Amino acid sequence: MPEPRFAAWRARVEATLDRWLSDPATSPTRLHAAMRHGVLNGGKRMRPLLAYATGNALGAEDHALDAAAAAVELVHCYSLVHDDLPAMDDDSLRRGRPTVHVAFDEATAILAGDALQALAFDCLARAPLDAERRVAMLAELARAAGVAGMCGGQALDIAATGAADGIDLAGLERLHALKTGALLRCAVRLGAIAGHATPTQASLLDRYAEALGLAFQVRDDLLDVEGDAATLGKTAGKDVAQAKATFPALVGIEASRTRLDDLAATMRDALAGLDIDTTALAALARQVVERDR
Repeated sequence: MPEPRFAAWRARVEATLDRWLSDPATSPTRLHAAMRHGVLNGGKRMRPLLAYATGNALGAEDHALDAAAAAVELVHCYSLVHDDLPAMDDDSLRRGRPTVHVAFDEATAILAGDALQALAFDCLARAPLDAERRVAMLAELARAAGVAGMCGGQALDIAATGAADGIDLAGLERLHALKTGALLRCAVRLGAIAGHATPTQASLLDRYAEALGLAFQVRDDLLDVEGDAATLGKTAGKDVAQAKATFPALVGIEASRTRLDDLAATMRDALAGLDIDTTALAALARQVVERDR
């Protein structure tokens, strides 16, 4: 049964994103329209859900988490706009719709991504929290988005794609811990900051988030092999076609499934050690492991 709070949290973050994104009728109209196209397009909103679920479990009110949820999603959406560009993954389909550079043009897509990243930090800086927590959140998001996180992971991914000497399993896991895991972990950390997590709680939540980030990527790699474009909402088989470094390519499909099971166990163990209601976090872990898109 779906976690009943997820629909309400998705509605909250959609409303927050819609409020922060400018009316496409205002100048520069094409840029504003491209930004909205890249964000308001039916995403899973996994990162906002993690922020809400973590903060809520620690006693934070939803209104105190709206800015964090929106900010981490804006950074995620900006990264997708740029990842889809011809210079990166050269993809034409995202969430079942034309990618931003296809729907508009490459220059507008680059500007839209840049503007979404800037908007994320603007949104977070205005969170209805004390200055100390706002600064801590800004620092977490900056690290997760930069060279020590998502951008660094993307650079490693580019270097590993089609490389003659390949990449080993430890290198692949590090790549994905940065490219995919850092922002998922950041979402959990933002919720933990909002909810005044204790050091012990923060450590266990980090363990949960690190396993979830890697599980998300292992499942994503499997879906690229086993899924279809209609279900995924994006082009299937791109990883193989581009000789991407993936778990199935490196260790095979069965070993990838085994790794996914191990990560699910790690998440369960981490949540079991927490002295809070982890129902929503457990439901998100199951979604990551079992998702079909």
